[in-house]
Amino acid sequence: MKIDDIIDDFELLDSWDDRYRYLIELGRKLPPFPEAERTEARKVQGCASQVWLVPHAEPNGAGGPRLDFLGDSDAHIVRGLIAILLALYSGRPAGEIAATDPAPVFERIGLREHLTPQRSNGLRSMVERIRGEARQALQQPVS
Repeated sequence: MKIDDIIDDFELLDSWDDRYRYLIELGRKLPPFPEAERTEARKVQGCASQVWLVPHAEPNGAGGPRLDFLGDSDAHIVRGLIAILLALYSGRPAGEIAATDPAPVFERIGLREHLTPQRSNGLRSMVERIRGEARQALQQPVS
């Protein structure tokens, strides 16, 4: 899904019970995550739940590499947060990813004030991992 569609859908939902259900549904729609990628190297540190992220970079000419991500978690709501982050970041040039702050999106959908402190910390860890992967991709020589 596109991030604008997710934002629009959140704005249509009146109650936070409905929004949590939608968040869980977003997580269910994530593509299957390869078992072979459930490694310590792919695990996001700083999350109370188990979270794995896998970047895939492709050359994109002068724009630098374009990154796609796969992600998964053992927690339903966290999987939904991953789905939102992938909609925001996946498929974009590494420079854009590194420069994109997700806070306005989470404020617009009102999610920030409805996350526990633990989940907020985990969300920050996921964002830092994604943006770190983008910075790293920008430093790699083009082959």
